[in-house]
Amino acid sequence: MLVSSSSAIKFFRLTKSINENLISHFLHFTLTHHYIVVSFVQVIGNIAAVSSSLHVGKAGPMVHTGACIAAIFGQGGSRKYGLTCRWLRYFKNDRDRRDLVTIGAGAGVTAAFRAPVGGVLFALESLSSWWRSALIWRSFFTTAVVAVVLRLFIELCGSGKCGLFGKGGLIMYDVSTIFDDLMTYHLKDIPIVVLIGVIGAVLGSLYNLLMVKVLRVYSMINDRGGAHKLLLAAAVSILTSCCLFGLPWFAPCRPCPMGGTPSPPPNGTCHSLNRFRRFHCPAGHYNDLASLFLNINDDAIRNLYSTGTNDVYHPGSMLAFFVASYALGVLSYGVVAPSGLFVPIILTGATYGRLVAMLLGGHSGLDHGLVAILGSASFLGGTLRMTVSVCVIILELTNNLLLLPLVMLVLLISKTVADSFNSSIYDLILQLKGLPHLDGHAEPYMRQLTVGDVVTGPLRAFNGVEKVGTVVHTLRTTGHHAFPVVDEPPFSPAPVPVLYGLVLRAHLLVLLKKREFQLTQERCPKDYTAGRFLAEDFDKRGSGKHDAIADVLLSPEEMEMYVDMHPFTNTSPYTVVETMSLAKALVLFREVGLRHLLVVPKSCGRSPVVGILTRHDFMPEHILGLHPVLLGNRWKRLRWQKGAVAKHFWSLLRWLAS
Repeated sequence: MLVSSSSAIKFFRLTKSINENLISHFLHFTLTHHYIVVSFVQVIGNIAAVSSSLHVGKAGPMVHTGACIAAIFGQGGSRKYGLTCRWLRYFKNDRDRRDLVTIGAGAGVTAAFRAPVGGVLFALESLSSWWRSALIWRSFFTTAVVAVVLRLFIELCGSGKCGLFGKGGLIMYDVSTIFDDLMTYHLKDIPIVVLIGVIGAVLGSLYNLLMVKVLRVYSMINDRGGAHKLLLAAAVSILTSCCLFGLPWFAPCRPCPMGGTPSPPPNGTCHSLNRFRRFHCPAGHYNDLASLFLNINDDAIRNLYSTGTNDVYHPGSMLAFFVASYALGVLSYGVVAPSGLFVPIILTGATYGRLVAMLLGGHSGLDHGLVAILGSASFLGGTLRMTVSVCVIILELTNNLLLLPLVMLVLLISKTVADSFNSSIYDLILQLKGLPHLDGHAEPYMRQLTVGDVVTGPLRAFNGVEKVGTVVHTLRTTGHHAFPVVDEPPFSPAPVPVLYGLVLRAHLLVLLKKREFQLTQERCPKDYTAGRFLAEDFDKRGSGKHDAIADVLLSPEEMEMYVDMHPFTNTSPYTVVETMSLAKALVLFREVGLRHLLVVPKSCGRSPVVGILTRHDFMPEHILGLHPVLLGNRWKRLRWQKGAVAKHFWSLLRWLAS
């Protein structure tokens, strides 16, 4: 049931109140509890946003919720909520935590779309910076379990045992069992498919551009406080309600299609084949625009995907719904409510596909429902820039393998053309938030640089046996998470300084807290750590439980003592020569899943390590800031010349018309 704008405002106030109360009560808890709070607020907030008819989807919050649940187990569980087991301690490392979050996000996609294979591919193609082969079967096992559990609950709720909770449904648009003879296509339809892909790419690129501009404005508004956030959400909700209840008044009433029934039911409403809405129309008629606006997004997409309904919608209604859906999709994302992009993009693309099929008229023999599916695929490719995962998700949603060749072709065309204008919406949002996400490829200008060209700042390194005061001062004055360990004579095997390895900040804090110091500057025996330390002492702490140097209080006598770092140093860190290509170093950094990469000199007679690279050193903003000369010569995506584009576009239209 749709909710008015005033009810939507109440929902948002309730969500914000819950969020503020939870934050105030749980502020002293660890981030493990924060994940539980975030998951709870995500569920409540998304229910409020979707039920208030905002033009948002459910996939994004489901992905976030799945990632939060996985992160809880990655922290080692939660003792407060009884979610801990002894075996969870094995996940207290960076690699397994990263894998768990990736798997949880894939499970969220599966829960949203009932697409287990699509969830695995979505995590592989979009969510993961570092992918390992072991993640394939682990994520597939997780998504398979999600699909089975979903099926069990669907059957349980289908029997009426879930009350109101069984009245909802999952996103599923089965087009395989109705009008199979209409789901056909021929070689002459390929130019139309290409046209759909190109237009979808242009619309998707424009969608991304407008989305980023709107998000920048929303960010400035939201930074002013909670009252401004609520006013922004209320304004978007009022605008949405005006479109939902105002635009259908301008649509004409149409007589009910027979659809196999001899006459309309006695109450004057149309049959339920497409969930028609009567709105203000007389008995035996329906309002096609109201049938799209006053339905939930899932039912509206089912209406557009339905085959054998070429004459159900008026072109004017399709145009009005497309413009409204396109604009509301841009304006609704970014308000203070958990929201997703996937479903609004599918709905807008389906509307655009139907509109193109209507404009082509007799020049196309494709069914309008089939063209709507291709429109969704082209718009998804133009905005999200994903191919394999989107293709599989669409096939699992529609349950029709006959669409595979056309969907593949549309996605490839839309992604290729859209990449000529800007990046995917996910990449643009990451850049807007300032998150350092590494692309899967190196920019061409990186091939002209070496790793030595991006090394900045004075290098902070420790001796193998270092004074405690020096360690404490370095930790207090820097925020680095790892430091090179250099052995100097007499501890080095050569008469010159030698790189011994890499020591982590967390391990140094453990040594300082345990006060494992010695009076003289000498190495400890090999069996020094036996009985003094356990493996659990150096486990990756849960988020929010990190040790801080401010918590370490040492006496002046202890500050003059020494600490031996040799037993706690990684003696085989990844290293590259300073003359190595920056593009090659990026491939190594990303494929191996590194956090630190040491840079060693090319020639002898220098310090054994000249720098250390992290994820931030590979970001384009950092590189172009160090070498602004590359801004003028920087490689850019293929930019289409406006005159050439217009010429080829009109040539294509004339060819289709003939």
